[in-house]
Amino acid sequence: MDDATHGPLAGFTVGVTAARRADELIALLRRRGAAVIHAPALRIVPLADDTELMAATKELVDAPPDVVVATTAIGFRGWIEAADGWGIGEELLARLRATELLARGPKVKGAVRAAGLVEDWSPHSESLAEVLDRLLTGGVDGRRIALQLHGEPLPGFVEALRAGGAEVVPVPVYRWMPPEDLAPLDRLLDALAVGTVDALSFTSAPAAASLLSRAGERGLREAVLEALRGPVLAACVGPVTALPLQAEGVETVQPERFRLGPLVQLLCKELPGRARVLPVAGHRLEIRGHAVLVDDLLRPVPPAGMALLAALARRPGWVVSRAELLRALPGAGRDEHAVETAMARLRAALGAPRLIQTVVKRGYRLSLDAGETSSGCG
Repeated sequence: MDDATHGPLAGFTVGVTAARRADELIALLRRRGAAVIHAPALRIVPLADDTELMAATKELVDAPPDVVVATTAIGFRGWIEAADGWGIGEELLARLRATELLARGPKVKGAVRAAGLVEDWSPHSESLAEVLDRLLTGGVDGRRIALQLHGEPLPGFVEALRAGGAEVVPVPVYRWMPPEDLAPLDRLLDALAVGTVDALSFTSAPAAASLLSRAGERGLREAVLEALRGPVLAACVGPVTALPLQAEGVETVQPERFRLGPLVQLLCKELPGRARVLPVAGHRLEIRGHAVLVDDLLRPVPPAGMALLAALARRPGWVVSRAELLRALPGAGRDEHAVETAMARLRAALGAPRLIQTVVKRGYRLSLDAGETSSGCG
């Protein structure tokens, strides 16, 4: 991408925590100009050979349930495939045809129909809360309900059903586990802690919980939470995904439709809206995560230069001393010459030297246009 063309996410760095369908999400982000840090926060472990899943499946074949709740497409498909491998696939399908089958949303409904079944009901919202409301409204006392788990226990859901008098049979089709290679996740946590990530995307609640857990193990939990509560945008594919973050006081944004495409579209709207925009020396300056738009021309800026620019932009038009700018430079030490070197590179990167004015013996300032005020979020 050259400096004359850019997508809506150009100049921003987005962290991707997904394991499943990560390639699709990364491609969508990069197509719109984003720099991507991919760090799977978990891995999916299928349970095709798991005795717990086999036992639950045989129990349902031998003692059919009144209701089956399918919560994820990949989980439902995996369940049917595992049953086929054990030689009881047709028996399971026969039981499912004879029971009330609830599918949590369109994707799950698609997996149900691909198996030759027809769901009795499915919410448009993909909300498990809506599924629970339907069950409780219809009455669950004395009913046997099979619940396909989607990677983690659902204690609130299960407890509500049992409190209503239902017998609940959990069906653990797969589990979330920490990633085998923790290095990418650790790099993402380090980037969050030092402020070089603009947004973090989540497509599952276990991924959010896993990221926070690993941050705690490394002593970075508070730094990561501070970043997510402040400058870093937390974008979740849906309300269930957001729960572990919201429990920690992190505000999240979510698309109206719980899909990867709308999630990326939301980032394309939110991130540019958070950029700092300044009228400087007759130019429009839009400060993004690792680049600057100068009159709509994208100018990549090295980290040291972005640190200086951020310090100047906090007080546009005011002189910022070399000592203060030195403190803003990452790992600069005590030599103010480092400020002059980084400033020269910043001016070269911006392509318009007059944007930043040298004030002799005092420091530097952004040449904010007279009578103008800054706009955007700083």
